[in-house]
Amino acid sequence: MILLDTHVLIWLDTDDRRLGPKTRALIEKHWPSAKVAVSALSFWEVGRLAGRGRIALASSPEDWRARWLEAGLIEFALEGRVAIRSLDLDGLSDDPADRFITATALIHDATLVTADQRILDWRHTLPRQDAGR
Repeated sequence: MILLDTHVLIWLDTDDRRLGPKTRALIEKHWPSAKVAVSALSFWEVGRLAGRGRIALASSPEDWRARWLEAGLIEFALEGRVAIRSLDLDGLSDDPADRFITATALIHDATLVTADQRILDWRHTLPRQDAGR
């Protein structure tokens, strides 16, 4: 299972060149077996970015989310055990979104796909894939 950070989902949606070839291949490999996921929080972040004019969506955030889920993307809920796990991530940024997404990957034994250097450099055993590669 791989869990995409919010910016990775946006890059995938827009076919952004920052999404590296190794990462694209990893996503393509896992997609047919329904092993590509995001945290529900990522849809909230996308909605906030669109609402502030920082990204453009071709549809409402609700329709955008529905399109991704219909295409086979798995959504992991922001549940209590994720919230509690996010409290115990010593050395990770205090950004709540980073902490919830990282905790989601840990709870679901997923490789976190991100280009966030703070998460990539974080000293932990969590499997990570640099999205730029």
